[in-house]
Amino acid sequence: TFKSWFEEANKKLGKKQYLVPYFMSSHPGCALEDAIELAEFLRDHHMYPEQVQDFIPTPGSLSTCMYYTGINPLDGKPVYVAKKGRDKAKQRALMQFKNIENYDLVKEALIEANRRDLIGFGPECLIPPRPIGRNSNRVSKGRPSRSGTTKGHSPNKSRGGR
Repeated sequence: TFKSWFEEANKKLGKKQYLVPYFMSSHPGCALEDAIELAEFLRDHHMYPEQVQDFIPTPGSLSTCMYYTGINPLDGKPVYVAKKGRDKAKQRALMQFKNIENYDLVKEALIEANRRDLIGFGPECLIPPRPIGRNSNRVSKGRPSRSGTTKGHSPNKSRGGR
């Protein structure tokens, strides 16, 4: 609602201002399914956040209490807390599903959550079946390419600095 109001107000005022959403991933109580639901929301609202930060416990907050105890202090019920690096990375990657560097993590998360319906070319899909725009035959650092050069080194310069 706010986004629509903001865009309408800017149009009326003839201004070109932009919303810059800031998201936090892996907040205590947020499971993989929640992160996927947020990714779908972002897709549906054409929002592709560049600024995403993993949850960091800060002293004195309810969120930090949940992070360390795995319990919601307001109702005493257990909450899921992503603490492993890969689990946190998948939640973060889902918020930035359009970023090609996140492709493998997003695909892994969708398969793990049994959401293969979001992999494909349909308008509701988050990612295609395989990466597009990424050379699958990438040259790894320090290995010769087809041209005989080594990545990061000019063909006319040797390592000896001639």
